Amino acid sequence: MARTNKNTKKMFAMVLLVVGSGLAFWGYQLSGSFSAQFSKAVTGSEGDKVMMLYIAGAASFAAGLFLLLKI
Repeated sequence: MARTNKNTKKMFAMVLLVVGSGLAFWGYQLSGSFSAQFSKAVTGSEGDKVMMLYIAGAASFAAGLFLLLKI
């Protein structure tokens, strides 16, 4: 029973790593879009959606890495 729990935690950690990487990549792709470039030119900073994707991706990746190393 304990082995299944450990495998489940490892799988969850790997999913968090993949989701975090995907969100960060999606943010990177979105930052190159025309609307994001225009917003950056006008305001001088990244758009809210891009920043939220970067933050969510980093948090998810960090949580997955922590869980994976903890197991």
